[in-house]
Formats: sequence, structure tokens, C-alpha cells
Amino acid sequence: MREQVWERRLTSALSGDGQEPALVLVEGDAGMGKSRLVRRLLELPRARAVARLVVTFQAPGAFVVANPLGGPEPRAGGAEAASPGVRLTVCQALEALLASARPALLVVEDLHHADDDCLALLRALLREPPAPFAAVLTYRPQQLRSPGLPLGRAVDYPARLWVVRRRLEPLDEEQVRWVAGESLGARRCPQEFVGRLRQRSGGVPQVVVDLVRMLRDAAERTGRECFSARDVDEAGVPVRLAELVLDRTAALPEAYRPIVWAAAVLDEPAGAGDLAAVAGFGGDTGRTALIAALEGSALRETSEGRYGFAVPLAASALYAELPGPLRERLHHRAAAMLAAREPVPWARIARHWRGGGRTEDWLRAAEHLVNEDETAVELLEKALDVGGLPPDKRGRLALTLARGAVLGRRSDGTARVLRGIVEDPALPAADRGEIRLELGLLLHHRKRRFEEGRTELRRAADELAEAERPALAARAMAALANPFFPGASLAENVTWLERAEAAADASGDRVARTATRVCRATVLMNTGDLEAWVLVARLPRDSADRASRQQVARGLCNTANGAVYLGHYRRAAGLLSEGIELAARSGAPFLERVGRGTALFRDWLTGRWDGLADRCTGLVAEDGSASDARVVLALLALAKGDWEAVRDWLPRGVPPSPHAPCETDRADEAERAYESCEAPVAATAAGAHIRLLLARQDVESAAEAAASAWAWLGRKGVWVWGAELAPWVVEAHTRAGQRELARRVVAEFAAGLTGRDAPSATAALLWCRAVLAEADGEWEEARSRFQQSGAAYAGLPHPYARALMAEGAGRCALLLGERAEGSAVADEAVAELIRCAGELTDLGAVWDAARVRATLRAYRPGAQRRPPGRPAYAQRMSPREGEVAELAATGLTNREIAATLYLSPRTVEQHVARAMRKLGIASRQGLAKEVARIRPASGERDGAGDGAADGDGGA
Repeated sequence: MREQVWERRLTSALSGDGQEPALVLVEGDAGMGKSRLVRRLLELPRARAVARLVVTFQAPGAFVVANPLGGPEPRAGGAEAASPGVRLTVCQALEALLASARPALLVVEDLHHADDDCLALLRALLREPPAPFAAVLTYRPQQLRSPGLPLGRAVDYPARLWVVRRRLEPLDEEQVRWVAGESLGARRCPQEFVGRLRQRSGGVPQVVVDLVRMLRDAAERTGRECFSARDVDEAGVPVRLAELVLDRTAALPEAYRPIVWAAAVLDEPAGAGDLAAVAGFGGDTGRTALIAALEGSALRETSEGRYGFAVPLAASALYAELPGPLRERLHHRAAAMLAAREPVPWARIARHWRGGGRTEDWLRAAEHLVNEDETAVELLEKALDVGGLPPDKRGRLALTLARGAVLGRRSDGTARVLRGIVEDPALPAADRGEIRLELGLLLHHRKRRFEEGRTELRRAADELAEAERPALAARAMAALANPFFPGASLAENVTWLERAEAAADASGDRVARTATRVCRATVLMNTGDLEAWVLVARLPRDSADRASRQQVARGLCNTANGAVYLGHYRRAAGLLSEGIELAARSGAPFLERVGRGTALFRDWLTGRWDGLADRCTGLVAEDGSASDARVVLALLALAKGDWEAVRDWLPRGVPPSPHAPCETDRADEAERAYESCEAPVAATAAGAHIRLLLARQDVESAAEAAASAWAWLGRKGVWVWGAELAPWVVEAHTRAGQRELARRVVAEFAAGLTGRDAPSATAALLWCRAVLAEADGEWEEARSRFQQSGAAYAGLPHPYARALMAEGAGRCALLLGERAEGSAVADEAVAELIRCAGELTDLGAVWDAARVRATLRAYRPGAQRRPPGRPAYAQRMSPREGEVAELAATGLTNREIAATLYLSPRTVEQHVARAMRKLGIASRQGLAKEVARIRPASGERDGAGDGAADGDGGA
């Protein structure tokens, strides 16, 4: 039953107007939040206004009685509680509670510790409860002396008593994500981390909180910025949990404890027979021991016929306390038991041989591992760390770990282990080349260490060619031909592509040929070559070979990404759907996440902003290096005016700081910065950064960042990726008075787009030319260019860019209108700008909409002026105050708001102060919540002439 329902029933029962009395039985194991629920209940307004009694049982015959609303002081009962005097204390407290003229609330915590006399007293009370009256009883169901009967026996509840049982369930993954995010920061908690935290804690709230605190403390010492599943494994066991499991095990008869030790060694739910075999029990002893462990809450039936710890992490606490010889014997039994299974579970056997100190048996079992789950990955990594392995065995184990490194499950240590392997001079050359290939791909795709990955791939290509393994050499060369990876120029990518195709043809290998076909389609799509669509249509989607299907899935996702950056949003959607579906069928979860990132960027471009931020943060939580999702979050924050969030969300180091000590250092920093994420993402991020600097009136830094970003894009040579960068580069240079430099940028961009099928970049080129014309005072030409660009963006569709073009056209029309007072051009511009402000508001672009309305007010066309006289807003915010408050709520400073709205900082300060006074808020921190709650309608904000009446000062 949902909490608000039973809380409402309890409140009703205490209302004193003849409502039925209520009883809530709350059950949950240790750490499930029973006490927290009681505290929340006692804080309810109605619960604070009634007479109440709280009894907490600490052990049979030991309790604490508290009456917070008057009466005798709290008294504790101890071991002597069986005496009539102490027993009278409970009776007297109940009598005083029930004799009160007010409604009565009884709370009993840890009822499982109550003795027979107390239970009898409570049963008698509940058979004839007074009214108005409510009771809440909490207990651990596994520790009840009579299972299912919290009051020891059935109670003859009267018909008028409302009775409900409330079982506290473990937290689900989303709830664990919230708890971890509140303490550690959502951006530091990727999906694998949250999943492991949920799995190891069993979702028990107290264990989750304790683990998160331990992780937070460790992160403060090490400066860790993002958590992983391995961090959970290495965090240790919370003291509270360790003491609980050790105490429950010690409470069992000594002869039965091996059944719990066996569960700790197996470290996963197991059947009764398996537990008995590992414990060394025969006959009925194992069954008897298991029943005792279940009754003592040392173990739990986790699913039908399977038994283990309620909190999986508890196994580690008990395992750590087992003496070495005992632990080894248990591992030997477990390995022997599993060896008889079909199919043989080699990963589990290898773990037990390792735990039992049987190194040779462990390594022999490791050779049988298939690298498809986290346990196998971890065991392979540990096996490869063992010294003295023969080179051939070391090579075989390394290949098992390396193959499919990009697409399958990998731990954080995989790259480290593979780096050590490839530098082993005793490793066969052919094996070294293949391992190095997988290492390079892993660094590219999973670690975002592009320069290091490219170095490994180049060496792998040479080693594999020398070893006469052309199919694998072709794969390495095809990876080097991928234009997404920064650093290499397009010309270098094409050279590697031609080498890859030659090697694939020489090999005759189907997978190698598919890989190079995929690579050519990717290169052509991302450079705006129409032949790409023909190649994509011919990719063998129905191949019977899984490896070939994975390559095709990669090609579909890569070309879909390229199509999005080109501006072919509708066609990209079809490729993306195919690619994600094929990636799922082919066992390539990494590609599925890549496809989701592309979809998020497409949603931003096409104006599907509802819920987009949540979708992006969800992907970042799953994959902390989801650079495309981070850039979308930065773009959303920029449109909303949340400028601090823009810097937080931009991929680390992109773009570089414009304040390096010297030109050489600045160039080196630029190269390192643009190496941190995929090239088209880096270009878009650089555009967002330049625009942020312009918004903050830091024109000099914006121009320096623009020069750095444009030089980098020129070295890459994929000009179609300048669609989200070029307009802001031109804007920065013109604002800095560098018009000749801006003209060179436009000329380079135009030349780079010649013969390219790139609708988005073509629209951006028109935008760039409009910015140049406006800077030159050619407002008629600028207006025409803005309108042409807006039409091009509307056809994509890219509604946000289209609205920005409408703003530019309207701004130029207003300037034209100043030359001819009262012209129809100005009237049309006003109407267009009002529509533009509404469209931006509907999208959620708060900052942009405010800027458009400020433009209208700054020029004050006569047709939009409000009649004379000040409106009487009294305690309601004026449109201008609401607008200023809305921007202040995003975190903008008064000076930044002033620059946006063409006001003086002093005027902004006055508006913020009046808005806070009318909202009853003492600080700017409270503005965000209040503004969201009472945000005025867009129509009210769109008035262009409110400024004079609101007492605005000029900037």
C-alpha cells in the first residue's frame, strides 16, 4: 500500500470526529527504514497534536517508554523488567495515554523483542481499542517467535478497526541512483556503478547509505571524479552490516555454522544440497542446519529453493573472518561439486581453485573461460597478473580477454592488463598484434584516450602485417580511417582506408571486407558524399556471421551519426533504428549506447526538448563518458541561461582555455583538449563555449577560442562538422573587430562545403554571411541572409536555429525601420520578434526569449508602446520583474542579466530585490523554485513597452 494512503488513514483515525481506529503493522529487516518511517510519522502535523506513547523494545524484557507530550519522564526497563514495578510502568503509560482527553497515538518499535506479558497487554488493547486511536507496530518478520504473528497469537480485532500490513521493500535501482546522486553527485554515478551498488547492498536502505558514505570519504582522499563497479567491490563492508551478520552467525549452534560459511564461500544463492555439500554435511544435518540459519536470520530464501544472504555484501564480512585452512577446504569442496556439472561452469570453478590456493588448477580452468561476463573478465585479469606463466599460456589467456574488448563487458582494469601483456617480449608476435589491436579499440571506444589508442592501432597494423595476418591488419587500419577520432586529418583517414581495403581484399576474409565497407560508408557519410547512401543500402544486414553483423551495426550507427550532423534528420532516424536493433541482436551493448547518444543530439536539433535533459542525464549515468549527451545538456543549459551548468557539462577540456601562458603552450593545450571526445562532438562543444564567452561579454577570450577551434577544424578537414561552430566563430571575430579574419573563416567554410551534401552546414554558411553583413551595417542584405538561413533551418527542421534566424532578421529590420520611421518593415519585424519570443519560450529557451523581448524594448517601436500610466502590480510581480527573476533563478549575475536585457546592473538589482520581496524570499537561492511555480504566462511577458513604466534605467 502506498505510504500516502496509510498516512492519510492514520491522520483520519486521529482526527477526533468519530473515525474508525487504525492499526498499521510495519515489517522489515534490519536497515530497511522502519525507524525512519516512524520518525516521519511522528513529524506529521496531526501526530504532533495528539497524545502519544512510543515504546521501543531492545531485547526481551528490555524497553524504553517515552511520552513526548507530557506525563512522566521516559523510563527504561532493563533485565529486571520482569518485576511488577517496571511492568506497571508500561501499563501506567498506556493507561495515561488512553485516559487523555485528546486522540491517542501508540507507536511500538521492534515488537519482535517483546516478551509474552507485553504482547498480551497489546493484544488486549487492540481487541477493544478506544476512539479516536491509532497504533503503529514495527518488527523484523524473520525474528518473530511465531512466524507471521507479530503479536505472538492471532488477535480478535474488532470490525471497526482498520488493519493493514506495510512491508518495507528494498530500494530499486532508480531509488539507489537517487540516494547515491544526492551524496556523490549524479554525474559521478554511471549505470554500472549504480547497478553494482544495488546488487551488493541488496537495496537495503541503511546499507546503501553506509556504502555511499564510505565511497564519499574515499573519494575525498583520492579526488576520484567518477565511480565504477570496482569502487563498490573495493569499498569494504560497512561496520553495521559486518557486526550484524557476524552476530547472527555466532548465535547459531556451533555445529550448524558451516552452512553459513558455505554460503559465504559460494557468494551467490544456492540450493540446500549445494550448501550442505560445501559445508561437509551429510544426511539430514544439512537441512537441519539450514533451517536453523533461516530461523536465526543468518540466511534467507532469496528465491524458491535458493538460499543466501539478504545483503550479498554480508558474505564478504563473514568470509574475511574465516581462518585460512577452513576457507581453503570449503573452496575445494565447492570446486569439486561444480566440476560434475554439465556444462562445466569454468568461471566459478576457477574462482574456487584460486580461493583454495590451487594456482595450477586455477590457471588451467581459466583457459576454458569464455569472456562474456564480469566474473570471467575479473578472473582473466587476475590470471594474467600471475608471474611465471609460460608465454603461450599467457598469450592464450590474453587473447581470450582481448577479443571483443570494445563490444563486450570489461572492467576498468582490462586496459591496464592488456598494456602489460603487449610489452612482454616473450609474447608471440602474431598474438601481440591482435592483443594490441583490441587494446587500441578499447582505448578509443571505452576510455576516450584517442591519441594513445591511435598509437596502439598503428603499431598493431604494422605487427599484424609483418605476421601475415591481413584480415586483422585490415581491422586496425579501418579503425585508423574512422574520421570521428580526433587528431588525424581527413587525408590521413583516407590513406588508412585505402590501405585497409587492400589488406581486406588480400585476406579474402568476409568480416574484414565488411569492416572496410563500413568504414568507407562512414567516411563518405561524414564528409557529405552522396555515394554514402548507396554503400549503406548495400551493407549485409542479414549476415549469418555474428562478427559481420556487429560490423554492420557499427556502420549503421556511425552513418546515422554522420547523417545527423549533415542535417538529414529523418533519414538518420531510420539508420539509427536499424543500427540499435542490430547491435542488440548481435551482442554489442556499446553500440546501442552510441546510438542513443546520437538520438539525443538529434532530439536537441529537432526541438524535442521535453524530457531531453532527463534522457541525457540517464545516459551519462550509464556511461560517464557519454560526450554527446553532455554536450546536449550544455546546449540546453545555455539556452536556459544556466551558464555555470554549461561549463560543468561540456566534455572535460573542450575547448581549451584561451589563457595559456604562451602561444606554443596554447596550441599544445588545444590539441590535448580536442583529443578528449569525438571530433564532431568537439566542434559542437567548441561552438557552445564560444557562445558562452560572448554571452558573458568576454569578447577577447571568445575570439581567441574561436581562432583555436577553427584552426583545429581546418587541420581535421571535415568542414561539414562546422555547422554548430562556424556561426559563433564568425560572431566572435566580428564582435572583436576582426572582420577580415571573419571573412577568411567564411571563405574557408564555403570552399570546404563545395560539392558536399550538407544541409545543416549550408544553412550555417548563410548564417555566417548574415553576421558579416550585419557587422558591416548592410542591414537589408543581413536581413535577407537571416531569412534565407531561417528557411533552410525550417526545412531540416531545426526550430531553435530557425528562431535565432528570425531574431536576427527582426533585429536588422528594426534597424532599417529606424531609417524610415513608422515603416511597414519595422511593424513586420515586431510581429516576427513577438512570435520568435513565443517559440523560444515554448522550447524552454528562457535566456534567448528574454533577449528577444529585450531587443523589442530597446528599440521601442511606437506600435508596441503601452498607454501611459503605471499598472498597479501591488504584490504581483510585473512582467519585467518576472523576467529578471527568471534569469536570476538560473544563476546569472546582475551584470550578465543586464547585458542580456539591455539594462543597467543597478536596475537589475532593484528588480531582483522587488521580486524577492513580493515572493517572500530572503535569498537568490530560493528564486528557482518559486519562479518555476508562479512563472507568468508568455503572453504577459511579451509586451515590448513595459520598460518605461517599470522604471528601467539604460545600460
